[in-house]
Order: sequence, then structure tokens, then C-alpha cells
Amino acid sequence: MSEDRYTVLDRMRFTKNTTSSRLAILAIVFDVLFFISIYKSDVDTYYYTIIIGASIIYNLVFLLAAFLSSEGVKNYNTTYSWVLVILGIIQIARIFIIPMDAHRTIIADSPVMGNAQFVRTIIYLVASAVCLFASAVINWNKSRALKSHVASLEAKKA
Repeated sequence: MSEDRYTVLDRMRFTKNTTSSRLAILAIVFDVLFFISIYKSDVDTYYYTIIIGASIIYNLVFLLAAFLSSEGVKNYNTTYSWVLVILGIIQIARIFIIPMDAHRTIIADSPVMGNAQFVRTIIYLVASAVCLFASAVINWNKSRALKSHVASLEAKKA
């Protein structure tokens, strides 16, 4: 192992995983933009359904889970990588719930969600998912490298 690589790995023992943490926070920002884009709309009674209520509750759970994960990945905990992957998959699945349905639904001769808003909400959800996936992969790789490095240090001690 080169001396630079060794230094980088050894330094990880004393620093936080800020890259993964910041990507998880960025995913939260994209989710908030999605949330604002959806819930500022008021088209007839379309948005007064149980699906919207469930979506609001999910958004709160998402925000809490993503923030908890952003704190967890700071300490190179691989468990939070799985949480981030699951949240990313759900963000992709959300595309097919409210945005798709609102874009297809016509009320008073116009769609509930116009093309521009539809594209914007899709971009927000995909960007959020990409940030979550990237955060999970980076955390996984760094955690495994750090664990291996610490194990080699323990082996040198013995």
C-alpha cells in the first residue's frame, strides 16, 4: 500500500464521513423541493385525498430517516447505507404515485399537474434518489476500507 493511501485510511479513523452525510442532506433538500412543488398546487379537490395524507406522513418519516442516516454515515456505519438504499428505492417508486396520477388526471379540461411541474417533480425525486444511492455507496466503500485498515492495525499490534 502506498504511503498516501495509508495516510488517507489512517486519517479516516479520526474524521467524519462528510461526503456521504452531505449527499443525504442534499437528498432531503430535493425532497423538500418536491414537497413544496406538489403541495402548493390546489386544483379543485384532487389533493384532498387519503393518498395525499399518506404522502405527507411519509414525507415526515423520510425527512427523519434521511437525517438520522446522514448522522449515522458520519461514523462509517454500514447499516445506514441499507437505510439510504431503501429510501432511494422508495423515492423512485413515488414517481409512479402522485406525479404520474396527477399528470394523467384532467379536471375542468386541464391536467391537475402540467408538463413543467410534472418534469420538475420527477427531477426532484430522481435527484433525491441518486443522492441517497451515492451516499450509500460512498459510505459502504469507505466503511469497508476503514474496517479493513483497522483490522490490519490490530494484526500489526499482535
